[in-house]
Amino acid sequence: MLDRIGGFVVARGATFAALRHRNYRIWALAGFVSVIGTWMQVLGVNWYVLKETGSATSMGFAVLLQAAPTLLLSLWGGVLADRLPARPLLIAAQVAHATLAAGLAAVALTGVGGLPLIFTISLLSGAVSAIEGPVSGRWSSTLVDRETLGNALALGSLTNSAGRILGMSLGAVVVAAVGPALLFGINAASFVAVVVALFGVRQGALHGHQVAAPDGGRSRGGVRAGFAYLRGQPVLLLALALAFVLGSLGRNYQVTMAAMSDGPLDAGASGYGLLSTVFAVGTVLGALAAARRRDLGYRTLVTAGLLASTLQIVAGLAPGTWSFAAVILPIAAAAVVIDTTVGTRAQLDTDGALRGRVLAALAVTGSVSAMVGAPLLGWLSEHAGPRQTLVLAGSVAAVATVAAAVALDQQRGRRLRRGHTLALVVPPLRRPVPAMARTAARIVGPAAVGGRHLTLRPGLASRVRPGRPRYCPVCSPLAAHSRPAMSAGSGRHSAGCVRPL
Repeated sequence: MLDRIGGFVVARGATFAALRHRNYRIWALAGFVSVIGTWMQVLGVNWYVLKETGSATSMGFAVLLQAAPTLLLSLWGGVLADRLPARPLLIAAQVAHATLAAGLAAVALTGVGGLPLIFTISLLSGAVSAIEGPVSGRWSSTLVDRETLGNALALGSLTNSAGRILGMSLGAVVVAAVGPALLFGINAASFVAVVVALFGVRQGALHGHQVAAPDGGRSRGGVRAGFAYLRGQPVLLLALALAFVLGSLGRNYQVTMAAMSDGPLDAGASGYGLLSTVFAVGTVLGALAAARRRDLGYRTLVTAGLLASTLQIVAGLAPGTWSFAAVILPIAAAAVVIDTTVGTRAQLDTDGALRGRVLAALAVTGSVSAMVGAPLLGWLSEHAGPRQTLVLAGSVAAVATVAAAVALDQQRGRRLRRGHTLALVVPPLRRPVPAMARTAARIVGPAAVGGRHLTLRPGLASRVRPGRPRYCPVCSPLAAHSRPAMSAGSGRHSAGCVRPL
């Protein structure tokens, strides 16, 4: 079966299921435009700093300034996401982004402020992005229903990957022709599309299953409430821990690919460019693969983690550039599946009142894994060798994945055992009277007392007023068996008994 959406024919229930939602289509298109502009700006900043200083270290410092605020401000952004309406916050963030991008364009055109102002604007842009991230994640989840949320997140990864490829490609052409100022201007204009989309989304069509319900004050606890909640979610903590290990040891391929190209593969800059392109294509394929899956669960996370870790070991043994590229492709795809799965579980398996803070914790995990993994892999590549680094990191990641799988299975077993216990114990304690009435009805049946039939009316015993006795010496199953020949006048019913009809 096919659906026609905005001029496109989409397979029903398949890869593009989230596009059935009008709000999501608007948001995805605006996000694609914004991602293109963002990566144009990233390239422009890197090129400007490198041109002015001739130092790759200075360029890396600019990148660090944009990423560092995530560690400090994302959690506060999560608190804002849980407490305040998303649309005003997102509009304010887009205005701030556009203003900062325009400031970069002014610096590139006039030279006023120079590198210190470029670094300052980079830091401020990172701060805005850190606060905006959890708000945007929570807002995006309200654009689709629960069944297509995983598909929507996968399509978001596809949008980011495709936008990154297109933005970097177009940016390289533009910066070579006219310089970085135009890139900054294009990025400033791209945020207008997001603001228009925010006003175009229909509030009445938002899906409330992802919106926090009244929570008795849980959303007021701030950052500490988020940490306290996470401490009580062992399954989610295991998923975040596994995402950290896989991200730090198996995700920083900008380091290991460069080390392999410059070292054992002897491919040089052209080889590094080829591998980067292959990796980008792999992310697109991974997003498509994740979008096709209806259920992104923890089994998918473990499977993708084992696949990526095993292939990382194989990559360390690859003899040439093309064989290395052939292994990099599925590794990149598995990385996107891992990210999408963890993001989906963070959305679906958490309390709605604290979901923004959980998403912020996920963003912090990603940033810390990049900041820890990149220098660690670089140091290992320099001292132990690129091949040995890939094999060692892949082995550690594989062991961590297996350990996480065992721990997740134990947690599932505990939940099942707890659920069975509740199923066996709680119902008799909660509703003892109906249970006794049903038991008596099965044993006594239409019992004869004094020549008259007794019939237990369904539900009547549950309406006995408090304080009345529930035991009847005449109608009790024990009494019926011990005194079968009881006459009509030999016993009296209790006040709370079901009277003979």
